[in-house]
Amino acid sequence: MISFPNAKINLGLHIVAKRPDGFHNIETVFYPIALADALEFVETEQGKATSLVLSGIPVDGVIEDNIVLKAYQLLAADYDLPPLSIYLQKNIPLGAGLGGGSADAASMLLMLNQEYDLHLSQTKLEQYAARIGADCPFFIQNRPVYATQKGEIMSPVSLDLSQYYLVVVKPPVHVNTAMAYAACTPKFPNHSLTELIKQPVATWKNVLRNDFEVPIFAQYPIIKQIKNQLYDLGAVYAAMSGSGAAVFGLFSTQIALDKHFASYYSWQGKVERI
Repeated sequence: MISFPNAKINLGLHIVAKRPDGFHNIETVFYPIALADALEFVETEQGKATSLVLSGIPVDGVIEDNIVLKAYQLLAADYDLPPLSIYLQKNIPLGAGLGGGSADAASMLLMLNQEYDLHLSQTKLEQYAARIGADCPFFIQNRPVYATQKGEIMSPVSLDLSQYYLVVVKPPVHVNTAMAYAACTPKFPNHSLTELIKQPVATWKNVLRNDFEVPIFAQYPIIKQIKNQLYDLGAVYAAMSGSGAAVFGLFSTQIALDKHFASYYSWQGKVERI
C-alpha cells in the first residue's frame, strides 16, 4: 500500500499563552499543500521484525526512533498487525515548519486503518495522532482548519487558494523550536485569525503575522531576506511557516526558482483546490 503524505503551511500564527505544562497555546490556520513524501509498506515474512528503509532527503537520528515506526507501534500495541517492510521517500525538508514528519506518521495511521479494517473513527485516529505530535492530528483531517491549544483543537475553515502558485524556500539553517518559543512573549491578539483570514489575500501582508518571525529573523537574517525576496519577486503574501526555517510565498504566476534560489531547497506548485 502506498500514500503520498503532504506538507502544510501556517497562515498566521499567534502565541497566545504559556500553559501550566510548559507548552504554549497558539492559534493558527493550517493549510495543506501538494509538496509530498512517498510512504509504502508491504507485509514481511513471519518471524521478521518490522523495518523502515529511508531514501531521499537524509533524516537525522536512529531509524528506530522514526516517527513512522512510532505510529505503527501505537496501533500494533492495540491491534494484531503483521510485521511490515516500510519504505519512506523524504521530499519534504526537515526542520522547515512544514510538518513533514507528522504528515508521514498520520498517513501511516490512516493506511493501517484502511488496510487492516481497524474501523477507527476520525476522532480515534486523531487521538492516536495527538500522542505523536501536536500538529499530527491535522494531517488526519488534511483540510484547511483553524487550530488552537497546542494545535490539536481544530475547526474547518472555508478558504480556497487554488488561484495561486505556492513557492517554498528553505535555507540550510536549523531553528530550535524551544528557543523560538522562549524568545516570544505570549499575548492575546487584538483580532483572531478567524477574522483576519476572511480578508482579501492582498491585505494579508499587513494583517497576518507569525509571532515566531521577530525572534527568528533576529537570529537568522537569511530567513528574513528570503521573505523580502519573495515579496520583491511579486508574492501576494509571504511568511515563515511554523517555527521555520521554510518561507512560503503565494504568487499569481510561476517564477524562475533556479534563477533566484539555486543555492537553497526550493519547491513550486499550484495550490490545489480542496
